[in-house]
Parts: sequence; C-alpha cells; structure tokens
Amino acid sequence: MRGLGAGAALLPRTGEDPPVTIPRGPAREAAERELSKPMYHENDPSLLQRALNRFWEWVDDLFTAASGATPGGGFGLLVIVIAVLAVAAALWWRLGTPRRAPASSPALFDDRPRSAAEHRAAAEAHAAQGHWNQAVQERMRAIVRSLEERALLDPRPGRTADEAAAEASLTLPAHTARLRTAAQEFDDVTYGGRTATEAAYALMSDLDETLTHTKPTLTHSPLPQGAPK
Repeated sequence: MRGLGAGAALLPRTGEDPPVTIPRGPAREAAERELSKPMYHENDPSLLQRALNRFWEWVDDLFTAASGATPGGGFGLLVIVIAVLAVAAALWWRLGTPRRAPASSPALFDDRPRSAAEHRAAAEAHAAQGHWNQAVQERMRAIVRSLEERALLDPRPGRTADEAAAEASLTLPAHTARLRTAAQEFDDVTYGGRTATEAAYALMSDLDETLTHTKPTLTHSPLPQGAPK
C-alpha cells in the first residue's frame, strides 16, 4: 500500500482531478498585491478630485433631503432660497453695513490743539484730494473748535462729537438736528468703518459756515423775587 501510494503521487494529473484550492487569507493577500500594481491605477482620479466628488455628493444629498422635506419639492426649495436672499438684500440696503459701536467714544481731538482755521484748511486739503473720510473728520473738528473759540463751548479735553453736539444744541437750538447728524457722521466714519462721501462733506461744510454766522440763544436763570433788575 505504501509503495502504491508513492507511485500514484508521480502519475500526471488529468482534467478529471479536483481543482487546487487556496485558503481565503493567502488568496486575498495575493489579490491585493496584484491590484496594488501601478498599471491598475493609471486612470484613477487625484486626491483633490476624490475630495471634490465626495463634497458634491454631500451637497446633492443635502439638497435632496431638503427638497424632500419642503412643500413643492425642489421648486419649493428654490423659491424659499430666493425669498431668503431677497429679504437679506433688502435688509442690507435698508440698514447698510453693520457697524460696531465702540465700547467708549474716543475723544474728538488729538493731543495737539489746533485752531478752527487750521482744521478747516486741513479739511479743504483732504477734500481737494478726494479723501472724504479725513475731510469730514477735520470739518467736524473745525465746527467744535470754532464754537469753543466763540465761548459757546468750554474747551474741554476728551470731549466726544456726540457730547459737543448735545452741548452746542443748548445755545444753538435751531441747529440741533444738524449738529446730531454731523456728530453721527463723524462717529460712523471714524469708529464705525463707513466711508464718507462728497455730499456728506458738503453738508458738514455748510453747517460750519451756517454756525459761524448764527447768533446763539443765550439763556438766563430767572431772578429771585425782589431782586434788582
């Protein structure tokens, strides 16, 4: 029997012999080695392309889910998106660029005092070059300095534009609204990140000229009864 078995092992195989099977683990490893060869990956998309494909698949899934939950499907979702954009545009046009209110309003003037004439000259120089932000700032300083020089405002370091407008309104009540507008324009340009225009500077200059020729309204406290008049 032993010799017969050894002889059978030397006989050639025929087509009727059972196929040779390879265990699953080595077969998988062999397939992975074969498929890892560069010849199989010459036309594969790049890493960036694969990332973009995944991103657009995610966007498509997102819109598909949103359209499924929206009345009217995809068309209804499109209408809602357009409506939201229209409302946002209307609010932006109506309110303008959001500005950050400063924690505390900085002083109107810097450390070096200048006369009203010097501030006007600086404003005109900036306006001639189209630098409307600086022109508006200097013109507002000229207005306040002029009121100080006329003793309608007491010279006070650290005064803000809003404070100056409020105090000047006491002796110039007819120009209260314009003074407040000028102070707001100054704050918007200086601290709010807005851009001044030529029209804004023209209004500021007109206010400066008007106040120069306006007589103040002086208020007196009532005299006590029996006091000499």
